[in-house]
Amino acid sequence: MTGNLLPTDEDILKKAEEEDRILITDDKDFGELVFRLRRPSRGVILLRTSTTDPVKRFQLLEKILQSVDLKEKFVVVKDDAVKLRKIKL
Repeated sequence: MTGNLLPTDEDILKKAEEEDRILITDDKDFGELVFRLRRPSRGVILLRTSTTDPVKRFQLLEKILQSVDLKEKFVVVKDDAVKLRKIKL
């Protein structure tokens, strides 16, 4: 981690990678880290929904977690669509 009190996006992505976890976020900056800067990642789910209702967001996530292999994928979840892109390690 940097000298800041809060971890940076890079710190968070690195920690998720080290722990073999898929990151769930609504921060578009992770797309830049993974694709443009080629930072390693086991997977990212980017929530781009119009709702901020945690129950509705959880329901969307639950459907995705049950139906899609998320390893090494960048998944963008919108209100009416789910887009998957392979992460090249």
